[in-house]
Amino acid sequence: MRLSLILNPDRLLKIRATGLYMEPKTSCSTDALLMERKFHILVGVTGSVAALKLPLLVSRLLDIPGLEVAVVTTERAKHFYSPQDIPVTLYSDADEWEMWKHRSDPVLHIDLRRWADLMLVAPLDANTLGKVASGICDNLLTCVIRAWDRSKPLFFCPAMNTAMWEHPITVQQVGQLKAFGYTEIPCVAKKLVCGDEGLGAMAEVETIVEKVKEVLSQQVGFKHS
Repeated sequence: MRLSLILNPDRLLKIRATGLYMEPKTSCSTDALLMERKFHILVGVTGSVAALKLPLLVSRLLDIPGLEVAVVTTERAKHFYSPQDIPVTLYSDADEWEMWKHRSDPVLHIDLRRWADLMLVAPLDANTLGKVASGICDNLLTCVIRAWDRSKPLFFCPAMNTAMWEHPITVQQVGQLKAFGYTEIPCVAKKLVCGDEGLGAMAEVETIVEKVKEVLSQQVGFKHS
């Protein structure tokens, strides 16, 4: 069932049906609770050319049994992929504001924060890196990150031009995200789309997927191939 159903009038009923808001069940063990629904991964995508790999990343994540995936995109990231190539629910800034009309209406970035078991920001461009390190939350993605439950894993995959990566502020900002408890999946050295060669390219999709599998292997009651 697609997450976009939370935009409908019967949102709360549908959310409960999908497990977005699971009612506490005191009689259930942790194992039983995990078996009732899939493991939820929220992918954040920002305006780096590495966003070209979003369709492949989502496809590879969906190959893992027991996962449900949703995507939050920045406006600039949309330049690098076609929504038709993303087979899961895709959220952007407009969805946040379309949902909220009155005081009792849902707040999307909070709903997504509650829904997700793991957040994966891939790619994380220099602009959003700076925003997150400084606590700025001026779009849907950065609002989700600012509200993130830090008891849950958050992975980030930096991606930027080598000159931007080597700027002194970058190591400070990456260090700040690590201090928040987030986990870096380091960038790699290669020839970039712009023609420069060096560090700054996003980690390979397979590397990212393996990191997700490592987390899943630690979840009680969760099995994947």
